[in-house]
Amino acid sequence: MNMEDQIKQISERLRGLREVLELTADELANSCNISPEEYKAAETGNSDISVSMLQKIARKYNIALDALMFGEEPKMNTYFVTRAGMGTSIERTKAYKYQSLAAGFKNRGADPFIVTVEPKDESEPVHFNSHSGQEFNYLLEGRMKFLIRDQEIILEKGDSIYFNSE
Repeated sequence: MNMEDQIKQISERLRGLREVLELTADELANSCNISPEEYKAAETGNSDISVSMLQKIARKYNIALDALMFGEEPKMNTYFVTRAGMGTSIERTKAYKYQSLAAGFKNRGADPFIVTVEPKDESEPVHFNSHSGQEFNYLLEGRMKFLIRDQEIILEKGDSIYFNSE
């Protein structure tokens, strides 16, 4: 399935959730501290849908992030094994591909992903992302620049970083 189809499916799940909750787009957006414009663009499938937006909605309405991202409810509660290369994947943008490493485990305390980021030329504009909570990143390969509170941090293969992501 291509990226456009995946985004369309997520947008349909968002709209379906909102309709079941009998909320307007503005009401759902405001209840999750998301701008109504950003939410409406996501629900219509006209823009990239950030994982942080989906996390806010999932937390607010007590549903599994996987249900919004992949259309499947997790079932395991003792352990869940993800075999090499077998994690549930979604390509959100051309720059980011997410592979969930615990999609089948319900009531997770964390959402572990392998995120593949396409290399960018340093002259290209940088997209900044923030969400509530904390984040752990471990570089499997390559080099990545992080900007945290005006502090530039370069990670290389094998490096990791844990930080407040707000």
